Formats: sequence, C-alpha cells, structure tokens
Amino acid sequence: MFENQPKGLFALALANTGERFGYYTMLAVFALFLRANYGLSAGMAGTIYSSFLMFVYFFPLFGGMLADKFGFGRMVTTGIIIMFVGYLLLSIPLGGDTVALVVMLAALLLIGFGTGLFKGNLQVMVGDLYNDPKYADKRDAGFSIFYMAINIGALFAPTAAIKIKEWAETSLGYTSNDAYHFSFAVACASLILSIAIYYIFRSTFRHVEGGKKKADSAKATAAAEPELTKEETKQRIVALCMVFAVVIFFWMAFHQNGLSLTYFADEFTSHTVSGMQSMAFDVWNLVLIILIVYGGFAVFQSKTQKGRGIAAGVIIAAVALLVWKYTRLQGELGITAPIFQQFNPFYVVALTPVSMAIFGYLSAKGKEPSAPRKIAYGMIVAAAAYALMAFGSMGLPMPETEMVNGEPVAKHMADVTPNLLIGTYLILTFGELLLSPMGISFVSKVAPPKYKGMMMGGWFVATAIGNQLVVVGGLLWGAVPLWVCWSVFLVICLIAAVFMFAMMKRLEKVC
Repeated sequence: MFENQPKGLFALALANTGERFGYYTMLAVFALFLRANYGLSAGMAGTIYSSFLMFVYFFPLFGGMLADKFGFGRMVTTGIIIMFVGYLLLSIPLGGDTVALVVMLAALLLIGFGTGLFKGNLQVMVGDLYNDPKYADKRDAGFSIFYMAINIGALFAPTAAIKIKEWAETSLGYTSNDAYHFSFAVACASLILSIAIYYIFRSTFRHVEGGKKKADSAKATAAAEPELTKEETKQRIVALCMVFAVVIFFWMAFHQNGLSLTYFADEFTSHTVSGMQSMAFDVWNLVLIILIVYGGFAVFQSKTQKGRGIAAGVIIAAVALLVWKYTRLQGELGITAPIFQQFNPFYVVALTPVSMAIFGYLSAKGKEPSAPRKIAYGMIVAAAAYALMAFGSMGLPMPETEMVNGEPVAKHMADVTPNLLIGTYLILTFGELLLSPMGISFVSKVAPPKYKGMMMGGWFVATAIGNQLVVVGGLLWGAVPLWVCWSVFLVICLIAAVFMFAMMKRLEKVC
C-alpha cells in the first residue's frame, strides 16, 4: 500500500493532517456554538455554517489562479499564515453581541481565504509528484493515502473539541458558550505543527512547488507531459465541468454531517450508551480497530517473516487491549452530538486499505471501473445512506424549541439508537471513498497542464456550491417531517447518478 510512493507524498500528507485536525476540531462544535452563543435558529445557524463551508471551498479557485502565476509553495505558506490569524480571532471569547458576531464573521472570512490558498495548491503538488513516469501508475493509490491522512486528523477532532471544552468549563470555570473558543484555539496550534512539517521535509517535494525559481523544473515537467490541441483541451475541460456539476450534489448531501445530522444527534438520538455500544465512542478503541485492520493487511503483504511477526503481534496486542477495556466497562456513558463526527474519518482510515485492495485486484484483472464510473457509484451509495435515515425517522415527531433564560434551545425529542447514525456514516463513507479521492485524482490527471491550478480550483468551487446548498438541511429542519428531509437528499443523489451514467462515454473518453 505504502511501497514505491514518492517521499514527498508523506510529507505533504502529514502537513495537511495537522491543518485538517484543527479545521475539523472547530467544525465539530461550530453549528451548535452558533445556536448556543448567539441564540440563532436552526435555519440561520445553517446559513452561516453552509456559507462558511462554501467560502472554504470556493476560494481555492482564486488560490489556484494565484499559484499558476506565483507558485504553489508560496501560496501554501501564505495560506497557513492567514488561516492562523482567522483561528486566533475565533478563539477569543467576546460574548454573543453584535461586535462578537462581526468579529466571528471576519474570522471565518480569513479562514476561508487562507484555506483557499492552502488546500487546493497542496493537492496540486501531490498530483504533480506523479508526473514522474516511475510513479504514474501509483496516482490513485497516492491520493487514497493522502485522503486517509486527512481523516486521521479528522478522527481525533471531535474528541479534542469536546474534551477541551469540558476542561475549560470544569478546570478554568468558563461558561459553556465561552468554553467553545478553546476548541477553536486548537486550530492555531495545529497550524504551527503543519507549517513545521512542511518546511522540515520540504526537500522531498521542492521540485513541485512551482514559481519562478523552479522554472527549469517546471519546463522539464511540461516537456514530459503530452501536448494538447485546442480541441483536446476543450474536451477535457468540458468533461471536468460535468464531473464538477455532479459532485455539487454529493457534498450537499454529505456535509449534512455537520448540520442536520448533528441536529438529529442532538435532538433525536439517545445521549447515553452502555455495554459494547459504548466502546465505539472512545476514539482510542477506534484506533485499536484501525491497527487490527492494518496489521491484518501487513500479515499478508509483508515480504519478510519478521514483518509478518510484528504485524501479528500488533493484532494480538490490540485485540487483548480491547477485551481488557470491555471487561472494565461500568454503567452508562454520556455522549454528545459532536462525537458522532468521529465515525466518518474512522471509516475512511480503516476502509482505505480495503478499498485499495479491491481496486488493485480489479485493476490486475483489467476490470477496475474508471474514475467517472466510481463517482457515479458513489452517488448511488450516498442515496442509500439517506434511504436508511428516512426509514429510521418514520414516525418521529417534528423538532421543537423551548425558551431557556430567554433564549431558544432545541428540545430533545426522542432517544433513537445511535446505531442509526453510525450506520448512516458508514454508508456515506463508502460513497465518499468512491467519489472524493478518485475525483481529485481524476482532476489532477485530466486537467490540461496550463490550467491545473484553475481546474483543481474548479473542483473546490463545485464543492463550495454543494456546501452552500447544505443550508437546505437547516431550512428543512422543523419545516417538514424528518423522513421527508432525508428523502430530499436521497432523490437528489439518485438524479445526479443518472446524469453521470448518461454522460459516461464522454467522460471515459478523456481518461
């Protein structure tokens, strides 16, 4: 899985892991913070939340344009600095008045613009590592590893957000609303780690940073890439735009995890678990399961007896530790809504080697689906996730709010088993693994050489539009029965899949 990959992949992946950890720590509690700190309705909080996500993924278009002119590496560094300032502003407790709201919005704008400079350009650099012919056939696997690294940061984010907030409340005596800011401050520390990793290991990817100082390297890379006619360039751009149009609706559905699905966790899902089920809400148990999965692959893939022995030892130790922790369980465990957001990154990290093994096997047989076909399958899988939510929500009451200290607070309406959301996140993750890393790889492969930065920016613009449409979940919340809310996303995903299959011949022509 990790063999024969360019060294720069791991350095760039780790730099991205640090930044994503801070981002997802902030995002895990952000929607709840908006409602609690400013007394916003579900719809208004959803509007701010989705608009922020939109800016985070829209600004990479401009970041890509700037990078095409000034270099990818320079924009990555600038982006981290701007993000740091934004997170620093967000971490200052200013209360819930108009001034605090304005400062918060300014912080979100800085974070969005900084991410636009950082995120897309880092991924273009990853793609350019595979322009070297000896790595060309490793591109999809490389992006799967890169995507997995992103989710390692996201895996620990919900637990970090909750624990740091609780520590600020109990140890420092901060109010519940002010304590949220300590969760946001985590992002500042994670960015320091991210930029440190970037510069310590810069020598492994310096040749893909771009810019005037890398002109000779850029010319050599361009020479290695095929010359495209105007017609070929047009065909590729049109194909990419078709893919962009479809992924809009995937992200619209997928990023309900931070909005309507979090509302569901808060208002309709049981806040206590016990027994075996409680094991799933300890992030370190999830890490042990990941070690078992990777150890299992290492047992079969290791080229030495020593390597297989070490892998087997890791599996035995992890299983023993899980059994020991299970025997020490006592009573019920209280859980809060943000913790559910750990399951998607857990599934991504745990299932990435499984996904790579399956597609590697199909590739060896000459039967691996094309990237566009994987994206279409991903839309169908996402539809299945919302079919499960719709079925599980049948008969549940409408969301309601009550007044507490003069502020509207969402009422807890039911105690649905947490397994409904856990299962939904599993299915959504299958869809994500089919769509996101493969889509990014497709863009880096198909984009005309002169427009790589812009086309990667286009991928993020499509994501941005989808994220802006996330607000639909907030607007539907409390306005229609829950099963209708989830059915809207089900139908949208199915329509997008049908469109993708209808355009498949044109899309596969440029692969």
